[in-house]
Amino acid sequence: MILYHGSTHKVERPDLSKCPVNTDFGKGFYTTTSKEQAIKWARLKQQRAGKGYAVVSTYEIDDKLLEQTNDFEIMQFNGADSAWLDFVFANRRGLAVKKYGLVFGPVANDRLFATITLYEQGILSAAAAIEQLKSYLLFDQVSFNLQELLNQLKFVEAERV
Repeated sequence: MILYHGSTHKVERPDLSKCPVNTDFGKGFYTTTSKEQAIKWARLKQQRAGKGYAVVSTYEIDDKLLEQTNDFEIMQFNGADSAWLDFVFANRRGLAVKKYGLVFGPVANDRLFATITLYEQGILSAAAAIEQLKSYLLFDQVSFNLQELLNQLKFVEAERV
């Protein structure tokens, strides 16, 4: 499988200790199967930083690592449903949630983030938030939450975008 990561610099060797906490799927190194999404992330990060470059790093990973037959647990969300919403909400709030080695699911981009914020504030019910989320085009993200799994990513290249 090919995965992409958007940043302000080349990331040849991802390091979990440098990853932020309180993100959608917990502290992890976030990738996507969509180069288009990685380009958007890279440009957004560069814009927020006000310096550096928009860079997409590309990786390969053995598909077998991404199967449930390994020694670590995998969580996979197939869409923006109530389980996904609760998981993202809890992680962003830093609440205690079960930790997984890998987490797959939709990206909570800026449009989704606004809906989630309304849900967090109690303005939208879970059902109303999920109904709104269904109307958005959702890209995927894959979060590597264990360093031993990050070490399995094979760096292919980095390109300025």
